[in-house]
Amino acid sequence: MDMVTFMFGDDGSIPNNPNFPVLIYRAVFDDPGGMQGTFEHNEWTNSWVNGVFDYHHYHSNTHEVLGVINGSATLQLGGTNGDIVRVKAGDVIILPAGTGHRRLEASADFQVVGAYPEGHDYDTLTGRPEERPDNVKRIEQLGKPRFDPVFGTTGPIHEAWTKEENE
Repeated sequence: MDMVTFMFGDDGSIPNNPNFPVLIYRAVFDDPGGMQGTFEHNEWTNSWVNGVFDYHHYHSNTHEVLGVINGSATLQLGGTNGDIVRVKAGDVIILPAGTGHRRLEASADFQVVGAYPEGHDYDTLTGRPEERPDNVKRIEQLGKPRFDPVFGTTGPIHEAWTKEENE
């Protein structure tokens, strides 16, 4: 498996996450149809299947996993000054709370399954000034999930997300 990481700072609109990087697992699923079941097995639930919004947004109260089950897309991560990434069926994107993301373009058959650690409900914020400072506090207080959405008790999330839990 090939993995890519991204770390983004607060751009004044999209807070991003000060503690954890975005992780992209490239071509980690030969059969993307098994993603949702794998996520659920690893306690990333409250799942849905759809696309990705075409505007910058983020979640302040939970982390999110997006598994590409069909097609391909170009996403922008980290807000207006963030990085542009191409994803395709079989890829998994793990977005720590606060990470801006949006779809720039996609194939007609593009679909993702989204899920959240321990089935947390999610908010959808867009970077408006009135969303601060409460959302930034929520983001900073969130710890690492118990399980990697793909690998469970092992996997890259356990090494890459190293915030000290006693801070």
